[in-house]
Amino acid sequence: MDKTNKWSVLSIAALAAIALALPLLVTSSFAINILIRILLFSFLGVAWNLMGGYAKQLSLGHAAYFGLGAYTSTIMQVDFGISPWIGMVAGGVVAMLASLPIGWLCFRLRGPYFTIATIATAQALMLIFLKFRDFAWGAEGTTIPNLGNAPLMMQFEAKSAYYYVVLGLLAIGLAVTYTIENSWIGYYLVAIGEDEDAAEAIGVNAPSIKRNIYMISAFLTALAGTFYTQYIYFIDPATAFSFNISIEAALVSIVGGIGTLWGPVIGTVLLETTSTLLQSWLGSSIGGLQLTVYSLILMAVILWRPTGLIGIVGEAYQRYLRRRPVRA
Repeated sequence: MDKTNKWSVLSIAALAAIALALPLLVTSSFAINILIRILLFSFLGVAWNLMGGYAKQLSLGHAAYFGLGAYTSTIMQVDFGISPWIGMVAGGVVAMLASLPIGWLCFRLRGPYFTIATIATAQALMLIFLKFRDFAWGAEGTTIPNLGNAPLMMQFEAKSAYYYVVLGLLAIGLAVTYTIENSWIGYYLVAIGEDEDAAEAIGVNAPSIKRNIYMISAFLTALAGTFYTQYIYFIDPATAFSFNISIEAALVSIVGGIGTLWGPVIGTVLLETTSTLLQSWLGSSIGGLQLTVYSLILMAVILWRPTGLIGIVGEAYQRYLRRRPVRA
């Protein structure tokens, strides 16, 4: 193992140790809630990044799969008493199957037309679930029965338990992304993202690659939907299929650095922390002031570093390696 790889492994190990120890060091419920949101939207960003980052297919309809995962697990739990752990996987499978016809329709379009089509599918699903009053509780939604401390039903008394669940989801998402990134599929994705026509000219089966990655991205997004519903104990179409979910998943990846492993995590740490702190400090002052400040910070980051903040981290790490004393 060369020096660069050695330090990379040590850095990841140190980061994992810190992440595991945080709930033991932080006792504030408010702080734990912020950490859970950071991990959740990091996971969503990682799932979105597979499609929107590596393949550069700007999808703003991932809320469709978030909502399908949430509703599948909730219906199985409320109506049939099935554990959300099983419902989470089932929701992921439902999202994968739904991504096939959605992808078949949307991938016929490119550029802004593809983006608009993905938005339309998510909004259409929200309207459908609004009408299903008997099957999916309609616009009123439903609350999930509180069973107290029931780990087998994904319900815990301590918020730190939810932290570790979503931390595990993020670890899975990063592992899947790392595996794809370092395989032939990852190289094909980058080629499709740079120039799809040129990639097909050299033999890349672009429709098949995009379909498979879209299915993986949808599966991971559905897992996040199940977790979020269990965490807030409530579901309705406006929450499950919220357009803000799609926007946030894309924003954290763009700010952190699309097409990179750690970009969505870095972007989420900046945006979610900034948003929460601004809301806490300025929320009771002039109306909308925190949103204005948040927007200015977001525009500054995008204009100053259009390739994402991951470049700054990488440059700092390379400078650190160059300054280390070299053994004879």
